[in-house]
Amino acid sequence: MKELKLPKEGQTEDKTQAQQDYEAGREFLKDGDVAQAANAFHNALIGFEQEGNENGIANASDKLADICAERGETEKALVNLERAYLICSKHSDRFSLFTLERKKAGLIYQSGDLDKAVRLYLDILDEFSALRNPQGSVETLETLAEIYLQQGEKEKAADAYRIAASIHQSFKHQKHAEEFLAKAAAAAD
Repeated sequence: MKELKLPKEGQTEDKTQAQQDYEAGREFLKDGDVAQAANAFHNALIGFEQEGNENGIANASDKLADICAERGETEKALVNLERAYLICSKHSDRFSLFTLERKKAGLIYQSGDLDKAVRLYLDILDEFSALRNPQGSVETLETLAEIYLQQGEKEKAADAYRIAASIHQSFKHQKHAEEFLAKAAAAAD
């Protein structure tokens, strides 16, 4: 999602109330006041809906999803993510869609739906591979290995660790490669 382009400090007359509420929510989050942030983002969402500002709706929904996820309110978080996802799909915003897909996979994993989490993380791995992002690929492989271990799929976990090791080996990160090979050996036992 493209972050809202907000006017510089002190230019509140150019901002809609929804934009002001959104900005206030971001400040509350910075200060660690999650309850106030949730209230501000909720107000921003209502304002953006009234304005017909889809970018604002997507951004506010995404922030509310983050807050719900932090509170352990998985279903509410998923509803908000889906709303943002639909808007980003409509605008073909692939970068934002990928970010939302990663958040959704994390929520599904935390909720305990391991089979669905595996499917989502395999899609994410494909995307990281297409982007030629080795760090994202390794992190995703680590998560997949954890899920496989929880499912009792030791060989799949070992394979995920071995693939992560091979990525590190291709960049001559021998120490990291050895650590993943050790994890693979331990997982296979």
